[in-house]
Amino acid sequence: MVYQETYHESMYAKHHLKGKKQDFFWRLDTPDRLGAAGIDKIGLGALIGLSDSWRVDCFIVAEHLLWLQQRYWRSRYSVSFPRLRPCAGGIEPASLMDERQLVQTICAFRLLAPEVELSLSTRESPWFRDRVIPLAINNVSAFSKTQPGGYADDHPELEQFAPHDDRRPEEVASALAARGLQPVWKDWDSWLGRASQTS
Repeated sequence: MVYQETYHESMYAKHHLKGKKQDFFWRLDTPDRLGAAGIDKIGLGALIGLSDSWRVDCFIVAEHLLWLQQRYWRSRYSVSFPRLRPCAGGIEPASLMDERQLVQTICAFRLLAPEVELSLSTRESPWFRDRVIPLAINNVSAFSKTQPGGYADDHPELEQFAPHDDRRPEEVASALAARGLQPVWKDWDSWLGRASQTS
């Protein structure tokens, strides 16, 4: 997953002041480079609320997805819908998307691209995730760490934001099963025909 965070160039520059990530167009072209390299799955998404129009960002994610699908048709794609949450540095959302609007956006993407993996992160509440997953979501995270190196070294003081759903993977799997869904822990392997192909 390589999130553009926002497709609004001046807003992007406001939040990326130094380092390699500050190059807007390099970041924008990253999914294209992944497709050219024959990467099997390419993830897209905007950090909803970072720009002053989440609707424009979501529309451009859709346009970006359709363009990539036409050009790199052998790759699979996923789209995520992370909403800006309270975080270190105290960035306030420039635009707000409520839960109803998020559900509408998820359903619109499912209609636009029925074969694309749609992801819902731990930024959302357990109550919301448990009810929205059966509608159109086919990938969820669990027990996410948001601090750099968080899976190797536990330093909660470096957390970028506090996940809203902090359930362990087995708890999320149980919640899915309770709704008649089958948790799948791994959906890729060379023998499944999901190896990268460059020819």
